Amino acid sequence: MSDLIRTRRDGPIATVVLNRPEKLNAMTKPMWRRLGEVLLELSGDDSLRCVVLRGAGGKAFSPGNDISEFETERHDPASAKAYGAALYLALDALKACPHPTVALIEGICVGGGLEIAALCDLRVCGESSRFGVPIKRLGLVMAYPEIEGLLGLVGRAATLEILLEGRVFGAAEAKEKGLVTRVVADSQVESEAMETARRIAAGAPLVARWHKKFIRRLADPAPLSEAELDEGYACYATEDFQTGYRSFLDKTTPDFKGR
Repeated sequence: MSDLIRTRRDGPIATVVLNRPEKLNAMTKPMWRRLGEVLLELSGDDSLRCVVLRGAGGKAFSPGNDISEFETERHDPASAKAYGAALYLALDALKACPHPTVALIEGICVGGGLEIAALCDLRVCGESSRFGVPIKRLGLVMAYPEIEGLLGLVGRAATLEILLEGRVFGAAEAKEKGLVTRVVADSQVESEAMETARRIAAGAPLVARWHKKFIRRLADPAPLSEAELDEGYACYATEDFQTGYRSFLDKTTPDFKGR
């Protein structure tokens, strides 16, 4: 099963591949479980600066869950809850990942695939990519933990439109809705997404992690504590800050160490 979720490393960038191209990378219960495990492992690796998620084969990011599993794994509320535990582990791990995440989207990105992409920090897709959540045709709901990423990304009105109509729509409409960050020619998706990851990795990694943490915290309406406000100044005590401002003055490229 580890072969169905592959990880490869290019310096400070890790690429996580949904590796089931013969099924357009449709997700199974073991794949969800393994994806969660992989993301938790990567979250604990401080040498990383960016994580790219993609589907194998070039035809699809993922169409969501494998419908053939419904008879064996999701046939009643109890079995669906057990399936959901594996799915939510992966979504929670992605949501909590301290490293910046980029979804490299080729082709279809629907249902559970869209849930994964929506929780990434940035999404780069091709002009022929397709998006949607057509689960109304199956008599299914997108449960609370699954809907959170989509709602946070495009808001109430667009989320309801996507769920209630169940349409599958193109990249231009996805960009208009705020569902994707960037649309490029199909032949350029991989190069653009990886260049995006390299730009992220060239920055101070502690700063990227702080920015993700701050933005997550600001989604909570509770007042910020004095300690939380003070954390906004902690960067001044880092080696990376010394490196960054000196290289700016010297007009050189900074070599950040994450310290």
